[in-house]
Amino acid sequence: MELLRLSKITKSYRSTGLIRRKEPVHALRDVSLHIDRGEIVGLVGASGCGKSTLGRIILRLEKADRGELWLNGCEMFQAEPRGASFAYRSLVQMIFQDPFASLNPAHDVAYHLARPLLRHGLVTRGELESRIHDLLHMVGLTPVERMARAYPYALSGGQRQRVAIARALAVNPKLIVADEPTSMLDVSIRMDILNLLARLRREQGLALLLITHDLASARYLTDRLIVLNRGVIVESGTTEAVITNPQDPYTALLLDAIRNPRLERRLS
Repeated sequence: MELLRLSKITKSYRSTGLIRRKEPVHALRDVSLHIDRGEIVGLVGASGCGKSTLGRIILRLEKADRGELWLNGCEMFQAEPRGASFAYRSLVQMIFQDPFASLNPAHDVAYHLARPLLRHGLVTRGELESRIHDLLHMVGLTPVERMARAYPYALSGGQRQRVAIARALAVNPKLIVADEPTSMLDVSIRMDILNLLARLRREQGLALLLITHDLASARYLTDRLIVLNRGVIVESGTTEAVITNPQDPYTALLLDAIRNPRLERRLS
């Protein structure tokens, strides 16, 4: 059953520097896609192709120039023209690329998890500690009492990303947008985070949009792939079909980057 649908999303930016371009920079051009409930979709492409912009539009952190965004059968740009409501943000959450930058170093882990729980009115003060411990256990951060008192600077990169995932889960979302969630982690930790996301999909019924330039991670985790190049979808299909039989030269180039580290550095 369909959860999210984007129709003809277009976004452009105008230069704000001393030397201004006459023509706008087109980040997205008529992008249409859908995500079903409990599905993991990969949005892949090189840096600058518009992936993160699309993710921010889904989260209502950016406004599209035109297009439609449907969630649970409701067109949200019309229903909420002034921006996302609490109800929308409870359904759609994000995991950011940098787990350290997304956490306030002045506050402990318990604070980061308590804030969305209290802001959305999901628990009473008396229930708060128990729910925080449940979230930490859900993402594999134990012992939960010690982890709740820890500060971000005392945690590893993988642990910080698990805290960010727990924070996203706090409001019981139906869709999580994960923007390069493993790119700043050690290779040995990346698989742990991907396995965690896969388990959460199975246990929580979550849908996930994985934004990445890494086709190896996308192949491991996703059901379908959407390939974005210069703001345009150039290919989409089941993950295995796109990986094993790419139809677009750009997709083939991304696949070559998996085997050629020098090319991967150029693309990213």
